Amino acid sequence: MARALEAGPEVPKERQRAVLETAARLIREKGYEAASVQDIADACGLTKAGLYYYIRSKEDLLLAIQSYGMDIFEERVLLPVLAIADPVERLKACMERNIQLVTEGWSKEVTIILHEHETLTGAARQRINARKKRYVQFLESSFEEAMRAGRIRRVEPRVAAFAFLGQVLWIYKWFRPDGKIPADRLAREMLDLFFGGLETPAKAKKARKPAAKRAPGKRAAA
Repeated sequence: MARALEAGPEVPKERQRAVLETAARLIREKGYEAASVQDIADACGLTKAGLYYYIRSKEDLLLAIQSYGMDIFEERVLLPVLAIADPVERLKACMERNIQLVTEGWSKEVTIILHEHETLTGAARQRINARKKRYVQFLESSFEEAMRAGRIRRVEPRVAAFAFLGQVLWIYKWFRPDGKIPADRLAREMLDLFFGGLETPAKAKKARKPAAKRAPGKRAAA
């Protein structure tokens, strides 16, 4: 890991975040290949040599940004829903939080994970992919649990997991904060679209009418 991107006595956490967020914004705007080390250094208020003092390579910086993005994702989306007992409510809360993450301004580090998911190589790619796979496994196991409980219809858990991700994670491609659809309404619509086709209908309870009482001594009509 790059020296400057590890918060410590020499690198305040605020400085760490500032460098990562500034670099992430530039890479999101220009693309990883188009954003030169000099461009990133200029945006961060550093010389090129100064930036290399903090990182070993441009890929090292990208790994740090993606790791930071996964930290944000786990903190704001995954960890808060783990304690929800009902699997469907857990999945709904997860989707709502994920949508919020993608539509908020500070989600730019997460979107870089989507843009540049194949840019990293070797151990760096394996490290990020392992963290993403844990999220997919969490979704799959939650869908399986919901099926066992009869809360959703039978589906292939992996298909459900990737359908969930496909619906949510590409919102950043078209969502505009100043557009016609506010983020909270977007979340409601997507929850309804996705889970409306999955949840099993509540079983109607058959109303039983009490038997009519007969007067003493009277026989029932034939």
